[in-house]
Amino acid sequence: MQWQTKLPLIAILRGIRSEETRDHVAAILEAGFDAVEIPLNSPQWEISIAEMVAEFGDRALIGAGTVLNPEQVDRLAAIGSKLVVTPNTNADVIRHAVAQGMTVCAGCATATEAFAALEAGAQTLKIFPSSTFGPDYIKALKAVLPKEVPVFAVGGVTPENLNIWLKAGCAGAGLGSDLYRAGQTVDRSAKQAAAFVKAYQEAAL
Repeated sequence: MQWQTKLPLIAILRGIRSEETRDHVAAILEAGFDAVEIPLNSPQWEISIAEMVAEFGDRALIGAGTVLNPEQVDRLAAIGSKLVVTPNTNADVIRHAVAQGMTVCAGCATATEAFAALEAGAQTLKIFPSSTFGPDYIKALKAVLPKEVPVFAVGGVTPENLNIWLKAGCAGAGLGSDLYRAGQTVDRSAKQAAAFVKAYQEAAL
């Protein structure tokens, strides 16, 4: 398994409003990102995701986060979402999304949850909340997981500490409030996105 975009960083735009989504996504993609997650607890998420898929789907992996049930997966499939990110390990959600050709980044915390997610077909795992467990925990967990499975750190990842998570064995990270907070300016999104891209490039040298 390999993460399917060039840059293994997922921009998490929690709480973004549909009328401002385009400008923020355009700025983040311009900085070098090519994966965007709009959580389903954001206002008018169906409008936001559908519009971003239509406009940027040919150059980025666009989809949803906080996906909790198969019904939401069906709604996402109908609007062209290609990415499903879950906060938990729900085998029904994972299987349903994989069956519809989506990339699934499944939330997990323990080895039991990680292997359950993989058995259900998840192509990528996210350790959430990473800041609670720490890089040493992820390093230990990676020791028992199949080496080819990409593991993402989500929760508490900043441009300053991204390299620590990568050294622990993470393929990449999902970036929430340190990249985007609801209501922030597009300039702020562009600046933070550029800082994360630079941090990843320096860590990957």
